[in-house]
Amino acid sequence: QVQLVESGGGLVQPGGSLRLSCAASGSIYSINDMGWYRQAPENQRELVAQITSGGSTNYANFVKGRFIISRDNAKNTVYLQMNSLKPEDTALYYCNADVRPYTYPPRTYPYWGQGTQVTVSS
Repeated sequence: QVQLVESGGGLVQPGGSLRLSCAASGSIYSINDMGWYRQAPENQRELVAQITSGGSTNYANFVKGRFIISRDNAKNTVYLQMNSLKPEDTALYYCNADVRPYTYPPRTYPYWGQGTQVTVSS
């Protein structure tokens, strides 16, 4: 089985920074895209940022210039550096990864973490 475990959430004041981490573990042959999504109360889950195995990135407009996604392929870990945080960034942040496990026939599956809460408030 494959598991994704997020960490790094918490309470921060407006203008502050947080760094989220998400480590994938288990029977992993390879990981393609990894990403971060978020869901605020009464809102749908939305994409925050994505990164390919080669390091190409994609950001939602509302975080461009403030958030940076990166990954360490050797550690099967993706990071989200969040700067200049705003109250509207408050949400449950989820990690996502497209994983090819050691199964046959070979196939890629989407996996999700359990979420980590980010609260931006004074």
